[in-house]
Amino acid sequence: MPTVVPNRLRLHCTRIYSRWVNCKSVVDKEQDIGMHGHMFRSKNHLLPMLLLYIVAGWHALVLADDATSQKVIYHVNFDDARAQQQTLRYIQNHLNAVGEEKLDLRVILHGDGLPLLLEPDMADNTLFSTGYATDELTATIAGLKDRGVRFLVCANTLRGKKVDLTNDHL
Repeated sequence: MPTVVPNRLRLHCTRIYSRWVNCKSVVDKEQDIGMHGHMFRSKNHLLPMLLLYIVAGWHALVLADDATSQKVIYHVNFDDARAQQQTLRYIQNHLNAVGEEKLDLRVILHGDGLPLLLEPDMADNTLFSTGYATDELTATIAGLKDRGVRFLVCANTLRGKKVDLTNDHL
């Protein structure tokens, strides 16, 4: 007749030829491990564990609500006017959600992303085909700068694409 071993004890048994033999019970008769296995061998450990979870949760909430700022970089290196405008909307939404005082946000522009800051007529003397900085887009960028957003441009892109800062291209 096969030996019937409770499910919670099967981990502590050796299986030989589809029968459970050599079972070693790790459960003392005085300890009740219940359904949680040996994690809570005694009810005396339940309260300290509960307090530990409460303190850890409180600490996480304090850190999440801390006044330290998020540091975020938006990377623009694509030559698509609609995608660049969408990126500016994402930045505005990010500022609205988090707040200027808790956000250190920078926009890095290099390569094909630089036309975001170039006006269409100023791209003529550069290696860019056009600039996307219309009056509306320039006002949006100025508003973002007023809210603390920093726009950083790659110096290698400026030299490589022949953008002259002395002529106030940017």
